[in-house]
Amino acid sequence: MAGSDPADTFRQEAQELLELLEQTLLDLEHDPGSGELIASAFRALHTIKGSGSMFGFQRVADFTHHVETAFDRVRKGEVAPSHELIALALTARDHIRRLIEEPEQAGEAEGVAILGELKLLVDGGAAPEAGAPAPAAAAGDDETATWRIRFRLPRDAMTSGNNPLPMLAELRGLGTATVVAQTDGLPAFDELVPTDCYFGWDVVLTTDQPRGAIESVFLFVLDEMELQIDRIETEPDGDERLGEILVERGDATPEAVEGALARQQLGELLVEAGAVTGEKVAAALGEQKLRREARAAKAADSIRVPAERLDELMDRVGELVIAQSRLKQVAAASDDLQVKSVAEEIERLALELRDSTMGVRMVPFGSLFGRFRRLIHDLSRELGKDIQLVTSGEETELDKTVIERLNDPLVHLIRNAVDHGLEDPAGRAAAGKPAQGRISLSARHAGAEVLISIRDDGRGLDRERIRARAEANGLIAPDARLTDGELFQMIFQPGFSTAAQVTNLSGRGVGMDVVKRTIEALRGTIDVASRPGDGAEVTLRLPLTLAIIDGLLVRVGNGRYVIPLSAVEECVELPPEEDARARGRSFLNIRDELVPFLRLRELFKATTPPDRFQKVVIVSSGEVRVGLVVDQVIGDHQTVIKSLSRLHADVETFSGATILGDGTVALILEVAHLVEYGQVQEERLKAAG
Repeated sequence: MAGSDPADTFRQEAQELLELLEQTLLDLEHDPGSGELIASAFRALHTIKGSGSMFGFQRVADFTHHVETAFDRVRKGEVAPSHELIALALTARDHIRRLIEEPEQAGEAEGVAILGELKLLVDGGAAPEAGAPAPAAAAGDDETATWRIRFRLPRDAMTSGNNPLPMLAELRGLGTATVVAQTDGLPAFDELVPTDCYFGWDVVLTTDQPRGAIESVFLFVLDEMELQIDRIETEPDGDERLGEILVERGDATPEAVEGALARQQLGELLVEAGAVTGEKVAAALGEQKLRREARAAKAADSIRVPAERLDELMDRVGELVIAQSRLKQVAAASDDLQVKSVAEEIERLALELRDSTMGVRMVPFGSLFGRFRRLIHDLSRELGKDIQLVTSGEETELDKTVIERLNDPLVHLIRNAVDHGLEDPAGRAAAGKPAQGRISLSARHAGAEVLISIRDDGRGLDRERIRARAEANGLIAPDARLTDGELFQMIFQPGFSTAAQVTNLSGRGVGMDVVKRTIEALRGTIDVASRPGDGAEVTLRLPLTLAIIDGLLVRVGNGRYVIPLSAVEECVELPPEEDARARGRSFLNIRDELVPFLRLRELFKATTPPDRFQKVVIVSSGEVRVGLVVDQVIGDHQTVIKSLSRLHADVETFSGATILGDGTVALILEVAHLVEYGQVQEERLKAAG
């Protein structure tokens, strides 16, 4: 478990349950007849309530109990899961989250108001009073019955976090119960393992709750435990005989009972005769009383690891990669075959460990996409637009650090698409479009990158309005010739907005520049495409990981630099005569295609004489290619990325640095910036020519 504090464990598990609850409620809105979804929502609420009570979050347990009771009515088919009920349940879910994470911000009056609305929706009753505790057994229409419950948990129940005491407490909470522990499985003292569970329990419970409520107590250990639940039929004028009960329970044979009856003092005599244990007699006697409900947690096949430990592991792997690079350099200079062999083996193991560690850090996009279903649901209600969210590529994986930083940019882009992109119902009808607008969110791998696309089927970007606003803001010259892609990049400029009026969602020109800065900080780029009346598509191009990349090590003058290998298309030689012809033109003919190039020696102001045969590394960003002229291509290099200091935050040419095998530092080139710079240089030369 993550951390030693039980409260932290509860918060982490509750967060997962709340996310599951949110997705289930959103699914239920589209499929209100699904009994499976209703049961899933009820189980999530039930677990949060039980765990909250167990870990001392009583406000959470009390509030959640009333929401759970409402969904119990839905589960029984007494109340329909209407859109209003689901919207209110989502609001209640948010309140539960605040009660757990920010209890001081979760006002008592707010909770009472939510429960009041919920009560009115469910049965028109009044709201419970503030702080009213959850009753021991929820009132229901089921008749009162008595149940015999016999259970024995798996031997490793305690080590997997399944404590029987909360289960027994939950059973007592269902009604009136008597509990007797069965110790016949207890081994000799010298054979006892402290963490093993040897006991069994016999419970007699009288409750108005159904059998399913009893089974739900053991929900998460149901597959591994021994459990027997029998309803006890009682006659008003019947005589409950101990012998009959013991035989019915299977604890004694009819022959043993009959033999003991002949001598009276049945219970003592049976124990004396070794036919039954004293605990079983006590449990049978207790069965002439009553019972109750509950559940627990199913042992998982995975373990929780704090995120900081994964970061620390990645740091250690990074140091190992650097040490391996040094060993590789030493081995290359050595004639000892054993040293070379060991160096190759270490390199293979380091590479496998790097890939395994990066795999552990990878998180599927489905975890991020799920959050936006709620956003679309809320925006749809707020703006009065019927919106469908379509997602694809949920299984696409990306580094957890990248995932964490993507939430805010994607929220901005989706809100912008919904508010500005999608027309209102009247506008869609006039355009001959379906009443329901569509936002498509997709993710896919493309080499060492992940492409995330946000597309809408709205009105599209207004090219003329964007250009007019860009000229008015002095961002472009009136006679500048720009492609659509270049012009659409203007929307990411600080303070840029074409909205005719400011709304609660957008229109102030803030947010999109933050999106661009965040994506660039992740070493990513943004492409925008749109056609009038046919919507717009924003594509984010992001690296798979921020920690370790494969790079191409090059030399420019006396300095060494790393180019991310994912951006490299090919390397060609630049003969002196071609270099001379190219001077003043800044582009090369690569297989009948003109490719602009940058002389990194000039850019980095190298003072040493250039190599006679320079090399051109062709790199790409999106659909654009640029050549980078270097003195020497040294070879591939596993690059552990180290961030630049705050003093170098404005240096756009480099995305970071790495330590080479000999201990020196090499800067990592920011390909997207160099490609953009190369395009600007080409435009200037064309304008001058």
